[in-house]
Amino acid sequence: MALFRTRTEPATPLDGVDAVFADLDGVVYAGAGAIPHAVESLNLVKRTRPVGYITNNASRSDVSVAGHLTELGLDAAPDDVVTSPQAAVRLLEEQVAPGSLVFVVGGEGIEVELRKRGYRVTRSADDGPDALVQGFTPEVGWKDLAEAAFALHADASGRSIPWIATNMDWTIPVARGIAPGNGTLVSAVHTAVGRLPLVAGKPETPIFEEARRRFDASAPLIVGDRLDTDILGANRAGMSSAIVLTGIDRAKQLLAADAASRPDFILADLRGLHAPYPAVERLRGDVVRVGAARVKLDGNRVEVVDEGDAGLDLLRAACATIWESGEAIHVLDVPARLYA
Repeated sequence: MALFRTRTEPATPLDGVDAVFADLDGVVYAGAGAIPHAVESLNLVKRTRPVGYITNNASRSDVSVAGHLTELGLDAAPDDVVTSPQAAVRLLEEQVAPGSLVFVVGGEGIEVELRKRGYRVTRSADDGPDALVQGFTPEVGWKDLAEAAFALHADASGRSIPWIATNMDWTIPVARGIAPGNGTLVSAVHTAVGRLPLVAGKPETPIFEEARRRFDASAPLIVGDRLDTDILGANRAGMSSAIVLTGIDRAKQLLAADAASRPDFILADLRGLHAPYPAVERLRGDVVRVGAARVKLDGNRVEVVDEGDAGLDLLRAACATIWESGEAIHVLDVPARLYA
């Protein structure tokens, strides 16, 4: 995916986009509160094209999430919310038939989607479940993970049941800071059972394809705050992407992003969706210019030629310089002011 538009006329990240799929944690809200400028920016988008909300968080149902979004002031309905449990149930249908008994680790988001599709739910390995779906909720504890391990161990004949994880996020942003996510809980079970689950959520493609089908979108834009889930997943699904610097990943992670995890757009916040996006210019002497900011690579040293008048343009120019060099970040001398 390309970082910058190369044409000279003003363009916004929304040009040519027929739907916007926004992540929630770190993009729309942190904890219970809205991130500044998110609500008004997304409501403005919805005047001209559909807005979907894609979340790896499996602790709540689409109805619950939509209710929260509405309370924040967003124009959102349950059908606008695409959850990792919804994508997980689609994967589950490829493994076991509706009516099967499914062991659940997680909250209401998983149970609601399973029951919608005709599955039965248990929390006990002793019930002999046909499959296991694991997702995040803050109430998950050791006993839940141990029970999941008991359910997943192979029986005397060597048969083991299908295991689907809603997502593998290692961390989750909450009001007090960054906390362990579902990936850490799945890893604990993996250590006990010696195998890995199928994964429905970002960065795997099932959740993106679920959103594409629901909104009948041919050219959606994914907006997220994480390179390893939102942006990597968008690239895998063949969708354009924008990262906002309001959540997990910031300048340091962007400068070091590998080729599979680079966004098309870098935005300070969601207001950037509606603002003209600067073109990258390549000048003599291997200088990259974005706006008034100019950066070049001199040997293995990233040199700031001109900081310009906008810190974000300087970051964009530095990313373009580093990414196009083909060099790994650890072999480059990068000025601290680019990532501090």
